[in-house]
Amino acid sequence: MRIYTLGTSNRKDYEFAKLLSKYNIQVIFDVRRFPVSQFPQFTRENLQKLCQTQKTEYIYLGNELGGYRTGGYKQYTNSEEFKRGVAIIRNTAEKRVACILCAERMPTHCHRRFIAEELAKAGFEVIHIIDENTIRQPKDFKAIRSKSNQSAKD
Repeated sequence: MRIYTLGTSNRKDYEFAKLLSKYNIQVIFDVRRFPVSQFPQFTRENLQKLCQTQKTEYIYLGNELGGYRTGGYKQYTNSEEFKRGVAIIRNTAEKRVACILCAERMPTHCHRRFIAEELAKAGFEVIHIIDENTIRQPKDFKAIRSKSNQSAKD
């Protein structure tokens, strides 16, 4: 089982559509707490339309999995609401190609990494889509952190 993650960032709508197509994304889970954007193509309404043109189902889970939680997101991962949201993703992603969506391009700067970690514990292979030709897995980020920690010690 595989799950993708993707940040809207400042991409153009055609770049976003190309990524959906390239990775055969069938379902997008929007986990933005506030589904607005300075980039109009990524407001909730426009994103729903864009997904529809790509024959990709759009599911909003910002209430269950959105960021900006009192006490921090790490603490929030222990809540029933978080577990319910992850279960929705898990149940769908077991049958269809799914992608967790937020605004940050890099998952290391985004709360979706906590959602991805939970899914990895459940046996999913997590693939973070960075750009058209760049994907990362959680182990890639661990290796980068480990290397920079070692450099700091030298």
